[in-house]
Amino acid sequence: MSVATDTSQQAHREVEALTRRLRMPYIRKAAPEVLATARSQRWDPAEALKVLLEEEATGRDKATISNNRSKANLPSGKTFESWDEAASSIPAPTQQALQTLEWVGRRENLCVCGPSGTGKSHFLESLSNLTVDRGMKVSWFSLEDLGALVRRYQADDSVAKAISRVCRADLIVVDDIGLLPVANDTAEGFYRLVDAAYEKRSLAVSSNVHPAGFDELMPKNLAGATVDRLMHHAHVVLTEGESYRLTEATAGKGVMPLN
Repeated sequence: MSVATDTSQQAHREVEALTRRLRMPYIRKAAPEVLATARSQRWDPAEALKVLLEEEATGRDKATISNNRSKANLPSGKTFESWDEAASSIPAPTQQALQTLEWVGRRENLCVCGPSGTGKSHFLESLSNLTVDRGMKVSWFSLEDLGALVRRYQADDSVAKAISRVCRADLIVVDDIGLLPVANDTAEGFYRLVDAAYEKRSLAVSSNVHPAGFDELMPKNLAGATVDRLMHHAHVVLTEGESYRLTEATAGKGVMPLN
């Protein structure tokens, strides 16, 4: 083995050790191939360094997105790839404007209201996945989740801290309001979340009931304070029509045919 080859191998071992020490796993993985290519094609050293740093940045971005998606607690993985824009009762220009996510950057809210099965949850989950893809954080809740959160942290009076942790997300989604009566602790959790997020984070809700009717679901004093804050900077989108689920079931598209 030549001295040059031995020196090169020693340098590769040192590069690997340094990338481990500096926690650069994507450079470590790419380095052997990139450095071999750089040597054979006589790249400028700066070009080789640029390629390696790009590998690290890209790998970290993908890992962050994957981690944020896992923490978001999204229910079923629905995205705009499975969304039928033409079949939705939401006007196409409204759909497209919401998909820019500019409203999330402005910390505005979104209320999607309409009958069951008209695509409210699908649309919000698709927006949530898009938000994660853009490098932002999402937290997804049902109203029952908020009630459980209040009960869990009431004992040591740390509900406010728990809600504050939720509000680290850029977009917070509360799904399926109006399906069941709202217990007092659930109403409290919803109010606390809306109040904490007000003008600081974007909140998106789906509901079978227009927010103007929330006082029929929860105590009027809490409903009034909640809706006041929720609606101040909110886009309200109404869905209508027959249930997609019922339509598919009636047409025999809800299951695979039996042979």
